[in-house]
Amino acid sequence: MFTGIITDVGRVLAIQPDGDPRYRIETRYDTGRIALGASISHSGVCLTVIETGPGWFDVQVSAETLGLTTVKHWQVGTRINLESALKVGDELGGHIVSGHVDGIGRIVERRAENESVRFAIEVPPALERLIARKGSVAIDGVSLTVNEVDGTRFGVNVIPHTQQWTTFGEASVGQEVNLEVDMLARYVARLLGKDLP
Repeated sequence: MFTGIITDVGRVLAIQPDGDPRYRIETRYDTGRIALGASISHSGVCLTVIETGPGWFDVQVSAETLGLTTVKHWQVGTRINLESALKVGDELGGHIVSGHVDGIGRIVERRAENESVRFAIEVPPALERLIARKGSVAIDGVSLTVNEVDGTRFGVNVIPHTQQWTTFGEASVGQEVNLEVDMLARYVARLLGKDLP
């Protein structure tokens, strides 16, 4: 489990593409304290650490994860929002995030709003009913509040601090993003017999 509060922005250092691809991630985390098998959120995707070294760790990605997330676009140099798994007793500053991506959205608008930036995100039709005004959503692993909903589009406001300490500062129109809907919405959909695809 995660909170959607990003604690580092990592960078892809190397990719081994054979089989299930292996990615080496540069980080400011103390990698000597990262246990093998630890879960870390990578722009909203929960991945398992399989090796560590000074200033880096490796993860391996299955074909399913590549098919359902923006990991398929990662290249050497790609910057990634990182969050370590929540520990019992940690502050829950965002909302409960599982690291299981529900779909890929697309940024369709970016505009300045005072010092903040307002983003409009287009979602797959299957997720439309699960995004609610003033509800929570994780976009590339970042916990954000939904400001408005209009069909398959919704808007979020990103303050300067979040722009500086996540990849939102460089996000652009047309970019794909990982989406995770609020966990409560996911279970309500299940109870109503309308599972996510």
